[in-house]
Amino acid sequence: MQRELITFEVAGQLFGLDIMAILEIRAWSPVTLLPQVPDYVSGVVNLRGTVVPVLDLSVRLGWEATEATSRNPIIVSDWDGQARGLIVDSVNDIVSFDADSLQKPDAIANDKVAGFIEGLAPIGDNMVMILNLAKLMNDEELSLAA
Repeated sequence: MQRELITFEVAGQLFGLDIMAILEIRAWSPVTLLPQVPDYVSGVVNLRGTVVPVLDLSVRLGWEATEATSRNPIIVSDWDGQARGLIVDSVNDIVSFDADSLQKPDAIANDKVAGFIEGLAPIGDNMVMILNLAKLMNDEELSLAA
């Protein structure tokens, strides 16, 4: 069975999200800051009348904060019926791969990122870390921002 992903970069690393979870990819727009939210929540944006929390994916993965500029796209995903934005460094491509080739991230089990990874997919000469959106978005404090 084939799966399709949107691939993108964060902190020089290649990631992917299932294309069916993506609502849209939008250009950067300034966020409105919110008080008392997790450090990885950059703020919220207005998406056609809907307030959408925007996460700095780099911070959520335990890395340095993204110095967002007009070059940083926001990937708007659907999680549990709610739109959530992810600030990334760049969006690369839509790719397909054989679902049977997905490898579990056991080898990187000690890495903070591993808890958010569904698996690793070989795409051409690269290994793409496929994000588990449910684990990435499952945070009680984040629900308060939505």
